[in-house]
Amino acid sequence: MKTRALHQTRNASAPKGGTNGPEGADGTDGTDGTDGANGTAGATADVPGTRERIVRAASLLMQRQGYDATPIKQISQKAEATLGSVYHFFPGGKQELAVAAVQRGDEEFSEILREIFDGEPDPADAVLALTRSLADGLRESDWIDGCPVTATALGTAGRLPDIQRAAAEAFARWQSVVFDELRSAGIPEQDADDLACTVISTLEGAELAAQVARDDKPLRLAGTHLARLIASYQS
Repeated sequence: MKTRALHQTRNASAPKGGTNGPEGADGTDGTDGTDGANGTAGATADVPGTRERIVRAASLLMQRQGYDATPIKQISQKAEATLGSVYHFFPGGKQELAVAAVQRGDEEFSEILREIFDGEPDPADAVLALTRSLADGLRESDWIDGCPVTATALGTAGRLPDIQRAAAEAFARWQSVVFDELRSAGIPEQDADDLACTVISTLEGAELAAQVARDDKPLRLAGTHLARLIASYQS
């Protein structure tokens, strides 16, 4: 996955062929040999199973439209899966699917954070690289694809606790990744904990501001000042 596409979900489009055939007895697409009863049999890295296509589609659509504006029928169409398949894998409907989409965004961004910090021994340089990548990803998407976790969770605040909980866990995981890297750089534990929270919170806000303004200035400035802040703890 390109590091520039940090908060962009991977391509949610299903492969042509094998996804619109008749449903199996359990409601999954299984008659063409690409997906078995659990939606994963026959899937490869290039040809995801039914469940994965559904989660990808939900993540992408909620990233761009928010939770409320994304009907489950649109998700099934984007994933090229039947509604029966969607409800087979997610009997709790859109709310359960949104939790899975948030968890997917959590895992992807955690992986990308680790990749960037592994590629930049100095955490200050890593944060600069991170903000550049976020800016590049936003620009390439014409400022549409912000953080899928935030986009999904914001519209559900105060009324769908499962989604809120999944989003909170995502932010905590990202902070944990940054915390570990800061500690590895010799920053004391309490300072590293405070800095990790500051980094993730600032980047989330800067990304949203850049998206609204259609300008990467908020991210560029956030990266510059976060890097200086981290460096001040290393001196």
